[in-house]
Amino acid sequence: MYSPILKQIGTIFIPVSNIEKARDWYCDILGVKADNEIQFGHLYVIPMDGTGVVLDSKIYRKDKIFKTPAFHFDTKNIQEAFQFMKNKEVNIITEIEHDHYFNFKDPDGNMLMVCQC
Repeated sequence: MYSPILKQIGTIFIPVSNIEKARDWYCDILGVKADNEIQFGHLYVIPMDGTGVVLDSKIYRKDKIFKTPAFHFDTKNIQEAFQFMKNKEVNIITEIEHDHYFNFKDPDGNMLMVCQC
């Protein structure tokens, strides 16, 4: 069956309250330089491999944050990723579940996940 819509995800938007602080926090946990400029005063495109992540302070509302993970960040070593996030004092919500994933919150309270691929 034909569809003009591709079977891929281009970009995920994450609502954040402070674009500069969010940029610095996400770039730190992802190990990337915060080299891209903030666009239009409210968007930051995180340099990613694959699906893009855009931080957006214009769409932020406390009642619109991710209450469950809408996606996950990949890792090849879940134990190492978990310890890395603990060392960064990230708000980890779960232990490693099924030797496969864990959930955490960003500074705005968005629920996110790291999953071993």
